[in-house]
Amino acid sequence: MNTTSSQYDNAIQLCKELFMKKMKDYGTAWRNLRPSSLTDQIFIKAQRIKSIEEKGTQKINDDIKGEYIGIINYCIISLIQLELKSDSRLELPYDEVEQLYNKYALQTKKLMEDKNHDYGEAWRDMRLSSLTDLILMKIFRVKQIEDNKGQTLASEGVEANYMDMLNYSVFALIKLKG
Repeated sequence: MNTTSSQYDNAIQLCKELFMKKMKDYGTAWRNLRPSSLTDQIFIKAQRIKSIEEKGTQKINDDIKGEYIGIINYCIISLIQLELKSDSRLELPYDEVEQLYNKYALQTKKLMEDKNHDYGEAWRDMRLSSLTDLILMKIFRVKQIEDNKGQTLASEGVEANYMDMLNYSVFALIKLKG
């Protein structure tokens, strides 16, 4: 588990560094995005990964690793937006956003550790394409929950789905390094 923990931390650190650099460039322009728009941004990235996996080629030079980083950061933005849904500020202070980023990265890592305990690191034996498909499945679940105005009868809410997508993307980054 120590290896997974440090690999996870390294992947999140890579994502956070890019996120915070972009925040310095753009501020918190993402505060304008509605939950459904964030879900669609994650969908676009996951769909591009699947398309490249299936075609075996790509015409845009942006690598798949960058798409997984984008999914991770959009998942964290989504979790932040859900927490701040009644907060009308469009610009948030750098330090506050960094704290929120850390909060959700830690919560999601804890979820990964709990699931990893129960599943015995099964993700290590999965294909990268399966992780992509699981992300897309979670996106479609979130879209359905959003279409149902957040109401579920027997399912986890959108937060759990964002955390799962984030964790699948971290696993993909770890596998891409190996």
